[in-house]
Amino acid sequence: MEIAVVFFIVIIVFALVVLIKTVKIVPQKQVMIIERLGKFHKSAEAGLNIIVPFLDTVRDTLDLREQITPIEPQPVISRDNVTMAVDAVIYFVIVDAVRATYEVQNLNWGIEQLTLSALRNVIGSMDLDHTLTSRDTINTQLRSALDASTQQWGVKVMRVELKNINPPSDIKLTMEKQMTAERTRRAVVTTAEGEKAAAILKAEGEKQSRIVSAEGAKQAAILNAEGQAEARLKVAQAEAQAISAVSQSIAGFGSPAQYLIAQKYLESLIQIANNSDKTVFLPYEATGALGALGGIKELLSQTQPAPPSKK
Repeated sequence: MEIAVVFFIVIIVFALVVLIKTVKIVPQKQVMIIERLGKFHKSAEAGLNIIVPFLDTVRDTLDLREQITPIEPQPVISRDNVTMAVDAVIYFVIVDAVRATYEVQNLNWGIEQLTLSALRNVIGSMDLDHTLTSRDTINTQLRSALDASTQQWGVKVMRVELKNINPPSDIKLTMEKQMTAERTRRAVVTTAEGEKAAAILKAEGEKQSRIVSAEGAKQAAILNAEGQAEARLKVAQAEAQAISAVSQSIAGFGSPAQYLIAQKYLESLIQIANNSDKTVFLPYEATGALGALGGIKELLSQTQPAPPSKK
């Protein structure tokens, strides 16, 4: 009886072991590599999978999600012989689980070594300044080199990101001094450009002011000239009217031209006499002047009314 119980227990344990070895549950985004008698048999996808116990074994379980592998800081020499410490991060995806299992002994270690080699090749072809300012270019070149090398391993390199590029301390000090000098130069240039712009604006303002002043002076001169012309015209018209009136008044007693000449002549003599204290001016043709005065006297006597007669 005891032997039967023991035998029954052994059968149950054996059945459980067979069941465990037969049923394999694979999580999502993972794959199991199944070997039968040491040879690749199949890839167990996500879900419930049945294998033959004692004949089939699980070689490896691979994660198909995007994986991240950090690269520790490594010394790298640039083209201008500057040694710097560079670290990076690699993002890759397994696209062929069979190749990733059988084509490389240690996938992560192999990717790290390929990355270090590609990093030295890329940065070794660039000088320090380009290395510090061309991260995107370096990342693109590294991804292309790694992607081409890892295709036979069933791996797709998605991207490579440089984290830090640390040059030596003396190079850092020199770069800081250079940066300070560059900022000082930019400040001087900016100040000069501002002063130049201010001078240009000031000159433009003065130019506009002079233009406006010239326009104002021009308009004032035009208005002044027009006023003077109009005044002269009025004076000429008034003088013409006066001459016309005088001519009409003396038309019956003598020549109007002779009257005007005599009048201007007398006005000139009076002005000369007023401007001189003791000097007496006589015209060169005194006889003509006296004759003119006589004519004026006769003309005036003719124009005066006759005195009333005495009774």
